[in-house]
Amino acid sequence: MTGYIKSNLHTHSTFCDGKNTPEENVLSAIKKGLKVLGFTSHSMYPFWTKTYMQPEDFKAYCDEIHRLQKKYGDQIKIRLAFESDFIPGSSIPRHENYSEFQPDYLIGSIHFIFQRDGLFALDDTPEILQEGAKKYYDGQIKALIGDYFALQKEMLERGDFDLLGHPDLIRKFNEKFPFFDEGESWYKDMLKDLAGALSRSGRATEINTGAISRLWLTKPYPSEYFLNLLHEAKVPLALTADAHSARNLDTAFDLGRELAKKAGYTEIIYDIDKAGYKFCAL
Repeated sequence: MTGYIKSNLHTHSTFCDGKNTPEENVLSAIKKGLKVLGFTSHSMYPFWTKTYMQPEDFKAYCDEIHRLQKKYGDQIKIRLAFESDFIPGSSIPRHENYSEFQPDYLIGSIHFIFQRDGLFALDDTPEILQEGAKKYYDGQIKALIGDYFALQKEMLERGDFDLLGHPDLIRKFNEKFPFFDEGESWYKDMLKDLAGALSRSGRATEINTGAISRLWLTKPYPSEYFLNLLHEAKVPLALTADAHSARNLDTAFDLGRELAKKAGYTEIIYDIDKAGYKFCAL
């Protein structure tokens, strides 16, 4: 097995809600010593919200990534990908839905809970999450979290993607604004259930440091407990920054590697293309 190869397969730019252009991200990645950089603009193609790419942006996004691949190909490998939201009845992360763009891989993620009379974001602000819990679940956070994990399992069953994004995103605000006790047996049971579903799907997930760079968490997704369950279930991992700025392309990677090793992992996904996952030593 090859030694550790530094990469980031989860990057946002000015094509969605990122702060830097794709080229600024590439230049930063080269400076930081990354060997692979994957761009993963938020997508609900062919649907969208204000912080996601508009339909007319898709070609421009792909053209720009292809331009950068040619310009910097001798210094870094650049991948074209999408972070695709699962919205039942509207948007499913499937390669066939993106066939005209030929992405190297897809991340499948849940950011929203949709109800008949509205929707709310899980990771925007603590206030929005709390308001959603009150409006749609009468404040019953256990029911909300149950729906969140059920959506991930449904996405695994119906989707065709390569990485499950931030699998316990629901705990983003839990260090500063505790909404639930992560030690409760019902929550641990939900994590075990999702780990099993991931294992059966044959897909990978990520150890994602994005909430650290946003100053919400001090440790990555997934939690240490969940990370142990994923290792026991033999679910492969990629180490990603979920970067929304060029300076955060490798935030807390040393911590991510340390926690993955502590859970028992010895290898990590450093690249994904149409041939599948590429692993290196952790």
